[in-house]
Amino acid sequence: MPKFSKVSHISFSVRDIGASAKWYGKVLGFEPMEEVSGEGWRGIVLVHPTNAAVIEFQQHDANGGEKFDPRRTGLDHLALRVDTRDELDEWMDHLHHLEVEHSQITDREYGSVLPFKDPDGIQLEAFYRESHP
Repeated sequence: MPKFSKVSHISFSVRDIGASAKWYGKVLGFEPMEEVSGEGWRGIVLVHPTNAAVIEFQQHDANGGEKFDPRRTGLDHLALRVDTRDELDEWMDHLHHLEVEHSQITDREYGSVLPFKDPDGIQLEAFYRESHP
């Protein structure tokens, strides 16, 4: 089987690339890397300065402006790994301070999760699991 070394990037289709890039910078610490475009779309690529994760936001001319719905085929949510359970509490304080709507931390047998949503309603999670690979 062919191999790949790691995930290159994640690309989100959004209503407003500028608003999304600003929010992900403010809330998650991503920094602008480059602007890209194609036929019928334009995008902003961001990189995280400490873990080198790359995300892109694409705004398509044909986007009707509807909010994200995880019940449709496609992305359900994106979970961001944290290394300790205490870091979830730090994230909850951070989200509260920035007035980002979020749920409470839920501890389950498979791990602990702190859900929150971006400006398009895409669910993100800070996720902790003991002995996470």
